[in-house]
Amino acid sequence: MSVLVVLELLGVFVFALSGASLAVEKQLDLFGVLVLAAVTALGGGLLRDVLLGDTPPVVLRESRYLVVALVAGISVFLGAAQLEHIAAPVRVFDAAGLGLFVATGTAKALQAGLGAVPAITLGCLTGIGGGIARDVLVGVVPVVLRRELYAVPAVLGAAVVTLGDGVGAPGAATAAVAAVVVFTIRVLGVWRDWHFPVARR
Repeated sequence: MSVLVVLELLGVFVFALSGASLAVEKQLDLFGVLVLAAVTALGGGLLRDVLLGDTPPVVLRESRYLVVALVAGISVFLGAAQLEHIAAPVRVFDAAGLGLFVATGTAKALQAGLGAVPAITLGCLTGIGGGIARDVLVGVVPVVLRRELYAVPAVLGAAVVTLGDGVGAPGAATAAVAAVVVFTIRVLGVWRDWHFPVARR
């Protein structure tokens, strides 16, 4: 198993934790928790593979991705009583998943022969796709469309992977660095309330 696959599975796990945590917050039942965990964890990778023409998508070819997502969902459901302050875990898991998925999505796009700009674009779509589906399913405005910094960390992380590939740096190491960059900027943005301006009415 390659390092990039390990990073992708880790991304699936933490994104599934994000989706399941939000489902618990919205008081969904066990089925709802598992659905939201799976959609959040697998949506971005599914979108990436479809756009790359990699069919059937890897998340459908290999059962381990779904198994990892469901394990994460069940873990959150069983430990729901301990999640006293659910908003903080959701954001932390989401930031970690965003970083890992942006890094692996960009790396896979580059391996498929895409140029820098398309690879960055596809990496960002990989990172935000599952989160958008998650938010839509529970009836909230997707976080990427709110004033919080979300797309900016994704773009920067994808750019790190692309730059590393351009200078010949090891792919796994570059992806790990990019994931940390995305996670750090996202968490700092939430903590410091960095955001884009909102139009005055």
